[in-house]
Amino acid sequence: MVTSTEHQPRDGGVQVVLADAELLPPALDARRPDGGRWTGAWVVVRVAGTPVGLVELAFGGRDVIPADEVRARVDALTREVPPRERPQVADADLPGVSVVVATDLKRPDQLRTCLAALAAADHPDVEVVLVDNSRDPGVAGLAEQIASVHPGVRVVREPVPGLSAARNAGVAAAQGEVVAFTDDDVRVDPGWLRALATRFALRPDEDAVTGLILPAELETDAQLWFERHYGGFGGERTFTPLTYRGTAVGAPVSRRARVTVEDARGGVVRTFAVYGAGVAGAGANMAFRARTLRDLGGFDPALGAGTPARGGEDLAAIIGVLWSGGSIGFEPSAVVFHTHRADYAALRDQVGGYGLGYTAMLSALVLTDPRHLLGLASQLPIAARTVLARRRAPAGAPDPAIGPPPPAELSRLSRRGAVRGPASYVRSRRVARERAAGR
Repeated sequence: MVTSTEHQPRDGGVQVVLADAELLPPALDARRPDGGRWTGAWVVVRVAGTPVGLVELAFGGRDVIPADEVRARVDALTREVPPRERPQVADADLPGVSVVVATDLKRPDQLRTCLAALAAADHPDVEVVLVDNSRDPGVAGLAEQIASVHPGVRVVREPVPGLSAARNAGVAAAQGEVVAFTDDDVRVDPGWLRALATRFALRPDEDAVTGLILPAELETDAQLWFERHYGGFGGERTFTPLTYRGTAVGAPVSRRARVTVEDARGGVVRTFAVYGAGVAGAGANMAFRARTLRDLGGFDPALGAGTPARGGEDLAAIIGVLWSGGSIGFEPSAVVFHTHRADYAALRDQVGGYGLGYTAMLSALVLTDPRHLLGLASQLPIAARTVLARRRAPAGAPDPAIGPPPPAELSRLSRRGAVRGPASYVRSRRVARERAAGR
């Protein structure tokens, strides 16, 4: 558990609670384990084990929120949730899955938690490929030591720094029909792998599947601000199964740069610019058919954490699927819990890096396929308006009455990072070529 001081109790933060609608929700206690007090509670409501929404409750000076009050809020939410079919697929019909976890070994305790959760995941045919992308000689052998606790984990060494290089190494070693990705600061739900594999089995038309990313904790203001600023990864959190469809390759570029969103019955929900495809998912919870990754050529080694471009490799892959006319499914029952940065300095760096990584990714698209210039010209104004509206009212963000509002400088840091993105990608591409030549 992360606290702002080692020995002193602190007040603040939001308690994250999982509540099954079929059971009586517990009363919520404002008293933190460290002796401080929570500001509020963030209740993730599940029906038949699948999250269907969030209930936010402020303590408002109370020691306890009674169970009947929590029950009333949970019931109000579930009444608005349409019933959903949850088909089962026999083990023999599920595709084999390889899970790739890239790590620089800077968070060994979180990596141990990540691997332990994967070991408990429900799937009959799974392998875990742990890619050691560390650069510190002092941690040599640590990946093998951590992995040795779990016999199903294979360790692959990738000396070229960068998340894309590490993920590509994991893909090369993977043997599964489906390759799933998560991060070393993530704890997967026990049903995560089965939910992903079931979606692939039932929807052969989908080339990739993403899932729901929830916070593992909201114990510090920085973690709460990340949720408020982004509304979760990608700026939008939904609990409804969706399919994101690209337009056929032969279509005009202005149409090809549009994505159609369909509900579970195939009805069109909306459309948006492909360059805003971060709403479709993020690297902490995404999976691809192995053949799709081969067709894409893997991840751009000049993008991602550990390179001058800082990020964008996951979004580039998602856009690559949609730009080529493919489809991506969003499966809310495939749940992972991400540990956000706990201190403000790390959050500032992360937000600036996200802004830089986004425009670096756009630069990568244009340099790879100049038709994206026309696509951007036709769609970027629409995407900009959509992103602006989402930033003003991010879906799934905690109640503004709970805790202090996020600092205004976070938006400025993102914009400043975005200005540096194109030049950073050019530098990153040059570095990647030099490393490839040296290798």
